Amino acid sequence: MIDLALLRREPDAVKAALARRGVSSATMDAIIALDVEHRGLLQEAEGLRAEVKFLSRLVGEARRGKDLETAALLTEKSRVLGDEERQATEATERVGALLRDELLQVPNIPADEAPDGDDEKDNVEVRRWWVGMDDGLALPTYAEHQRVAHWDIGTELGILDMESGAKLAGSMFPLYRGDGARLLRALGSFALDRHRDAYEEIRPPSFALTETMMSTGHLPKSADDMYAIERDGLWAIPTAEVPLTSMHRGEILDEARLPIRLTAQTACFRREAGAAGRDTRGLLRVHEFDKVELFAYCTPEQAEAAHGDILGRAEGILQALGLTYRVLDLCTGDLGTSSARTIDLEVFSPGVDRWLEVSSVSWFRDFQARRANVRYRQGDGSTALVHTVNGSALAWARTWAAVVETHRQPDGSIRLPDVLRPYLGGQTTIGPKAS
Repeated sequence: MIDLALLRREPDAVKAALARRGVSSATMDAIIALDVEHRGLLQEAEGLRAEVKFLSRLVGEARRGKDLETAALLTEKSRVLGDEERQATEATERVGALLRDELLQVPNIPADEAPDGDDEKDNVEVRRWWVGMDDGLALPTYAEHQRVAHWDIGTELGILDMESGAKLAGSMFPLYRGDGARLLRALGSFALDRHRDAYEEIRPPSFALTETMMSTGHLPKSADDMYAIERDGLWAIPTAEVPLTSMHRGEILDEARLPIRLTAQTACFRREAGAAGRDTRGLLRVHEFDKVELFAYCTPEQAEAAHGDILGRAEGILQALGLTYRVLDLCTGDLGTSSARTIDLEVFSPGVDRWLEVSSVSWFRDFQARRANVRYRQGDGSTALVHTVNGSALAWARTWAAVVETHRQPDGSIRLPDVLRPYLGGQTTIGPKAS
């Protein structure tokens, strides 16, 4: 959530910042009014509580002095005030819950550096990378054998079986076979090993409590995109960011421990409720996919470096796989609910002639930590909310697609990137000439 104290202190500045994200001034004025009402009711309830406590003391004194008539009068007055106090407390709780519900719908304040814009069309391309660019070579061109869609390649080589996936779980649930499954496993193992120098590997549950989902900002706003298991009060996680953000929920961390860096590979589940009928072929948009996530709890001063480290690692993996990609600075209208700043990486997929998002690297300031109540103790003994940073390195479904299209050979085989061969028993190709 946004900082309510900041909203009270600088309402015009907060409203101006959130207007960049399309939040109306009227919405924030309504929240401010609720906050004023809540604080007034809280003050009233506390005042009545103090009066009841004071009268209780006077009743005791009257009884000890055998003044039963005064004790009875004071007791009746205390009872009336007690009823008023309970009503004021109930009103305080009701308005407080309404205020919290409204605040949960408000997105994070965007970073000053985030470009203004309404949607993905206004995202700013920062740079591109391709094999050979350091040698001054022109943008890559792709031969006809690379201009084949990964779903056709997968069918031809027997490594991707969308029909069987649909038979088992419905459309947009992929099934990888043989070397296709091994390639997927190799991508994850390669990435996890690459992050071992600085990130602790975690294997979290694939399901999360509502409170856990609330901490990252996925709930309540994105409930329609999540898979819910209502009987058990659980949600299938859409990303490892969800459990990693709550690993230290409700804790106070020592500043000396920060940054705490974590990584996890998990299955990710997304209903894609708003994407009906779009990008449904192959691996362009699926309901389940594997992804390696990088995450850090840090101080505000460490956040920029933490963000840069995750972005650098994600780019490094794409470069090691020999894939062309571009870096996008997301505009305010395309930022996720919890993000203050996001940099996306999109890989070029020659078989479908499209840029495909494979990583979002985001800085959340203290937005998520306020929901999860994760603090750190500073040198002077005071506590402050941590900042959280996370990013994918990488999401494998679309990366898998780009690998098999980019590295497809004239004979229809796929030449495997050198960095993956140790994870494939030395195998160099997939296809008719696999070795």
